[in-house]
Amino acid sequence: MDVVTMTKSPLAELAGLVGQGRVAVLSGAGLSTESGIPDYRGPTGRSRRAEPMTYQRFVGSAEARRRYWARSHVGWRQIGRARPNAGHRAVAELERRGLLAGIVTQNVDGLHQAAGARQVIELHGGLDRVVCLSCRERTPRAELERRLLAANPDWAASGLINPDGDAVLTDAQVEGFQVVDCTGCGGLLKPDVVFFGENVPKPRVDECFAVVAGARALLVLGSSLMIKSGLRFVSKAAALGVPIAIVNQGPTGGDADALLTVDAPLGATLTGLTALLEARSGPEPGAQ
Repeated sequence: MDVVTMTKSPLAELAGLVGQGRVAVLSGAGLSTESGIPDYRGPTGRSRRAEPMTYQRFVGSAEARRRYWARSHVGWRQIGRARPNAGHRAVAELERRGLLAGIVTQNVDGLHQAAGARQVIELHGGLDRVVCLSCRERTPRAELERRLLAANPDWAASGLINPDGDAVLTDAQVEGFQVVDCTGCGGLLKPDVVFFGENVPKPRVDECFAVVAGARALLVLGSSLMIKSGLRFVSKAAALGVPIAIVNQGPTGGDADALLTVDAPLGATLTGLTALLEARSGPEPGAQ
């Protein structure tokens, strides 16, 4: 499929595609950068080189878990305070107007839901939940944060925040941090997100593929599509002949399959898109 790089009238081209409805949205870290959360490969992520935690290291090493939870405890201060930006609100408005088939997000920040979106599949889980690896009970992250504060009343540290919600800390900063376990069974607690080296549950992946397969178009927002996790849905859409539009700052791994590409800030672009769609459709029934 030829790539059309939109330069003259990007919003008009995008509105023509989205305005037909039944659009599947695939969002990535670039959508949340305007909320203060860094991305992985875009402009805010290039200076962050911390090695991500793998599932194997997390379950196999008490020291690795202590380091992870110390870093995540610091990072949650920023992630937990983050609020939806104009891009999240625009996506929620598209859903409210009945134009979306569903939202698949690679993000773990919960900002789509906080903006009011309802049809959201969290591909990699959510940082606002914690799961016990023994009894599988899920509890709110806020509850764990209260327990960590109680277990570490005199501990304080700060560091550069990573996209997955942890902070860059030194060995000296991590030393002495106390980890807490499941209150029900004493098992290991883990954020309810998919770590590197861990597979996304197959039913969740199948649900995402079904959203793409049932869509009239696929709209990719803020994802570099440099790893299989997100790119596979673009490949699926291309194989099915579903038109693909990508809004991202910088090139992506899916550009070759895209019908439309927009290299621009997400918030302003999506706000302009919703405004144009509203202007084209006129006032909603019953509006004064």
